[in-house]
Amino acid sequence: MIGFREFVILIAAMMATQAIAIDAMLPAFPIIVRAFHVANENHGQWILTAYMSGLGCGQLIWGVVSDRFGRRLVLLGGLALYVVAALLSGLAGSFTALLLWRFIHGAAAASITVSRSVIRDLYSGRQMARVMSLTFVVFLMVPVIAPSLGALILSVFPWRSIFILIGAFSALVWAWTALRLKETLHPEYRMTLTLRHIVTATRLVLGNRGSLCYTLALTVMFASIMAYVGMVQQIFGAVFHRAALMPRMFALCAVSMGAAAYVNARVVERLGMRKISHTALLCFIGTTALHVLIAASGWERLWTFVALQAVTMAGFSLAVSNFGAMAMEPIGAVAGIGASLQGFISTFGGALVGALIGRYFNGTTLPLALGSLGCGLAGLVFVLFAEKGTLFRNQPGLPHTVSVTAA
Repeated sequence: MIGFREFVILIAAMMATQAIAIDAMLPAFPIIVRAFHVANENHGQWILTAYMSGLGCGQLIWGVVSDRFGRRLVLLGGLALYVVAALLSGLAGSFTALLLWRFIHGAAAASITVSRSVIRDLYSGRQMARVMSLTFVVFLMVPVIAPSLGALILSVFPWRSIFILIGAFSALVWAWTALRLKETLHPEYRMTLTLRHIVTATRLVLGNRGSLCYTLALTVMFASIMAYVGMVQQIFGAVFHRAALMPRMFALCAVSMGAAAYVNARVVERLGMRKISHTALLCFIGTTALHVLIAASGWERLWTFVALQAVTMAGFSLAVSNFGAMAMEPIGAVAGIGASLQGFISTFGGALVGALIGRYFNGTTLPLALGSLGCGLAGLVFVLFAEKGTLFRNQPGLPHTVSVTAA
């Protein structure tokens, strides 16, 4: 039987396969653009957008299938396809082919959304938020080291070697999952995949005010991070002329996210998800508004960018750790379809909005700051809709439904 600590680390490792496919690639964007003779350097962001678009679309499938056939089989199948897609991305002969395989790579990675359903199978309420926060802490170790690891590989090997690293890591996660993770969806809860059943479940997910509005809030917050990740290499290169510093500064910001997630895991059961996430969202808005003023006035410096971005990402971490749990809470009866729809909306929508913000990169940090502020304000509107105009109103936590060792 898998224990609680190993369970958290394993789920985090599954999620980390997504992170490494994004963050390890960041130093390679300009190299790939030059290798394939891409005229517009901003198009290098499409490497991220293609992956995230596939990630969003794939989530429409994996969660639904996991409700019918179980979580374990779907996770293993998705991880196997992920390994193959990673290696084929590295073999791409053109920029178009690379984008196609990155889309498939992301679609395969969408199977990892089933890990949210696994958590929901076992926990609910504030304890679910705690587990999600703990997995987020471990998961964030990857953004801390992945860009530096990618830069190290590029200093010795061609950019295609990064995809070998991604495939090898994912293969190890597949083996660990196959050996240790048992099925968490009990047979009596498996759903029949009829059109009527899927439509009914979809109406439940999209018809619940809290589920839908917190999913939309998650979407716009996610868009701000996608814009940051897509532009960060260009910002350090074109704005500050310190491209070599990007991996270390990116890691510093990721540490702030991890620290915030750890704090959330320690206090969420005592303070509640709403009090923490709503406060974090307001701090996110305040910080990004300050960033807009500094960027627009021409006072932006490397240290101001890193400091403000670290605070922004800490606020993001505290908000979305709980937004995701609150979006899932009302739909435990259809956790697989719920995770699929929420994942599709937040990931695909966030990737598109983030890419739209990234298009406006003009050699300054102002487009990122403005885009992030807009995302924060939109998130606040969705939260107010979810809570009927009232912030910080906590609801009593629910006990978890079954212990992890019983899976």
